[in-house]
Amino acid sequence: MKNIIIIGNGISGVTAARHIRKKSNHRITIISGESDYFFSRTALMYVFMGHLRFKDTQPYEKWFWKKNRIELIKAFVTQVNPKTKELFLDHGEVLPFDDLIIATGSKPNKFGWPGQDLKAVTGLYSKQDLETLTKYSQDGKHAVIVGGGLIGIEMAEMLMSKDIPVTFLVRETSFWNKVLPPGESAMINRHLREHHIDLRLETSLSEIISDEDGRVKSIVTDKGESIPCNIVGLTAGVSPNINFLKDSGIALDRGVLVDSYLRTNIPNIYAIGDCAQQHKSIGERRPIEAVWYTGRMMGETVARTLCVTPTPYRPGHWFNSAKFLDIEYQTYGWVWAQPKENETRFYWEHKDGKKCIHFSYDKNTQEIIGVNTLGIRMRHEVFDKWLQEKQKIDEVLTHLEEANFDPEFYTKHEADILEKFNFENGTSLKTRKKNWTQIFSTLQNYTRTTDKQNK
Repeated sequence: MKNIIIIGNGISGVTAARHIRKKSNHRITIISGESDYFFSRTALMYVFMGHLRFKDTQPYEKWFWKKNRIELIKAFVTQVNPKTKELFLDHGEVLPFDDLIIATGSKPNKFGWPGQDLKAVTGLYSKQDLETLTKYSQDGKHAVIVGGGLIGIEMAEMLMSKDIPVTFLVRETSFWNKVLPPGESAMINRHLREHHIDLRLETSLSEIISDEDGRVKSIVTDKGESIPCNIVGLTAGVSPNINFLKDSGIALDRGVLVDSYLRTNIPNIYAIGDCAQQHKSIGERRPIEAVWYTGRMMGETVARTLCVTPTPYRPGHWFNSAKFLDIEYQTYGWVWAQPKENETRFYWEHKDGKKCIHFSYDKNTQEIIGVNTLGIRMRHEVFDKWLQEKQKIDEVLTHLEEANFDPEFYTKHEADILEKFNFENGTSLKTRKKNWTQIFSTLQNYTRTTDKQNK
């Protein structure tokens, strides 16, 4: 029986612990100084807005950990000594390990702005960030959010739910335009402004000014403008939380460097989740992926390596989902901000300006490369299957209704989408009639096959 220690109780670490327990009788210890128990980080905004209690974000009852023989220690790790296989905790305890899994997640980026550590200046990642924002929002008069991305949108929605006006500083020419193509980015620009968010494009933070009590009272932009505010949200991305490893001998770059088996340069030490950086990117994926589902998959993979057989991390086709206030966003495969040389694009937008679908496909083979949807829900299994099978754009569009996952009685848009494609491409494609029995049977078989391949 091995002694396995996991640093971090986020989705990666807890998934690893659960799957190690399913496959073995090893001793498992999870160490985290953030919270007593695992919680859903993506649900923090709903705690702030009053939709959930914090305990509602904890998917496992307190008895779960003891029953499954997973020991929990609330502490921060200050040092790792791979030679002696020991961890040093902030309260002085030293723990030995046989195998170590580093799953310490991310921390909000700070770029040395004057005043970045003042009171009421916070990111939105940890439980402590939620507590800080909750405390200072009680007398919040105006907030400035720095950095245009998904976390910034969440924070804006949270503060607006408390009737706190928001100014949003985005250094790019359009919102999230390093990820979103121009059509989708412009849609989000409009949507933010329609919700009375003061969106300042091509504007950066220069300085945060303090009042006499050490709390933010205003900020200064790179244009020299002073904006009064008593809350500042720093949401300019995140970085791997690895400072405590700098003198450990574990190979680091921006994150903890790992191979395809999630192994570090030191035997018996692994890294997973937001803090892990692949030596070699997998396909078109980034070497660091701070995404919930990839963290879960890494946890499952490392558990299999430790308990069954060495297993490479194979995340499959890229996908992600988010919400821009009222507009839901999904992406499958690759739709880059700017098309690559081998790509052709097809973009449809509804006249209300709040729904669109954007396809990328190979100009020679016509095989789909990816799709973005805003305001229209699509089935993940369907698009994953189409990408795996390298379906052509004609086939996808004529069967698009099979992928639609909007609630019942929502207006369907497949006919309009197909009509625009036909007009632009001189085609006469028609929607194929659905055989739902056959569709669901095919999807079930595909899901079973994919699950077996990932195990």
